[in-house]
Amino acid sequence: MIYNIFGVSFHDISFSKFCKMKSSGLIVLPSGPGLSTINKDKIYHKSIQNADMALFDSGYFVLLLSLIKGLSVSKFSGYKFFKLFLNYNRNKKIFVVETNEQSAVINRKYLKKFNINVKSRQYIAPFYKKNSYIRDTSLLKILKRIKPKVILINLGGGTQEILGSYLKNNLNYKPQIICTGAAISFFTKEQAPMTDFFDNLYLGWLIRCMFNPAIFVPRYLSAFKLILHVWKSKIRIKKK
Repeated sequence: MIYNIFGVSFHDISFSKFCKMKSSGLIVLPSGPGLSTINKDKIYHKSIQNADMALFDSGYFVLLLSLIKGLSVSKFSGYKFFKLFLNYNRNKKIFVVETNEQSAVINRKYLKKFNINVKSRQYIAPFYKKNSYIRDTSLLKILKRIKPKVILINLGGGTQEILGSYLKNNLNYKPQIICTGAAISFFTKEQAPMTDFFDNLYLGWLIRCMFNPAIFVPRYLSAFKLILHVWKSKIRIKKK
């Protein structure tokens, strides 16, 4: 099923079906706090609307759809998606956009466990101004030259989607552009130590808040605005 919510194409889909579709284009996993900003952050909103596929990453969003709209959709977290993605892409080449050199080294070491060698395929992103359009011609030039089939963007939510949308609109071919953000850091232990148990119980937000309360408590408190957005939303459903 495809649910058009806030003008975004959310796919209720399993990973096996995702692989069979051989999905290309921009794939995003919007968070609850991210979705709560759509009335103010128009650039972010436009970017996720430009995505070819959005997945139901937020358990909070899934619960609101059930309680307010009576819709039953399956949560497909970035944590779960990334775990399956790595196993599916063993021995394959992917291109990775990183936040900094330190994370790039840590991530490169972790990806080697899956025989994914990204040593010459990592790009350290410059500082992108928040809530602004992104124009990174240096990255674009590299991608046009080597034409990777899969581009993994490991940047924060609200930035990665804008960069992904920019790449989709300006590349001269159609790769898979995946915005999983900080998902890899769950596995490298740079971020909160997530487990299947907590993810299945929709408690990813709690683990993050316990791990770094100064950042995540205000972020998740701001997500209460999503209740009103869901209440006002008009949802169109399309069967695949």
